[in-house]
Amino acid sequence: MKIESRLFGFGAFFFIPVAAVYGFLTGWTEWVGALGILLLGGLAGMVGAYLAFTAKRVGMRPEDRSDAEIHEGAGEQGHFSPWSWWPLVLGLACAAGFLGLAIGFWIVYIAGGLAVVGLVGWVYEYSRGDHAH
Repeated sequence: MKIESRLFGFGAFFFIPVAAVYGFLTGWTEWVGALGILLLGGLAGMVGAYLAFTAKRVGMRPEDRSDAEIHEGAGEQGHFSPWSWWPLVLGLACAAGFLGLAIGFWIVYIAGGLAVVGLVGWVYEYSRGDHAH
């Protein structure tokens, strides 16, 4: 994670001066762009700091070493549910929410309810049914 933390850290040191240059070039009349770039630099700094902290806690991964072999990265990479339909429900809820912003705000309430159902279903997917732990 050392490489990732450096990438995001350099992003912070890049975007904060760019925000100042952007503000200077626009004569400080357009605040949204300067503030957005400044916040982007802050976000990159926070992610870089988190990744640096995690890299110290976890240690070196095979990706961080130049002498690592391919087989060292083998094994379980995480837990994924290939049969889950709940991400599709959440995606439809998000699409309905954006549709509601364009057509009528009452659709947003329906999309919010659908999003709650999808999120609860996804979170408790392994707590009930055939796959309960």
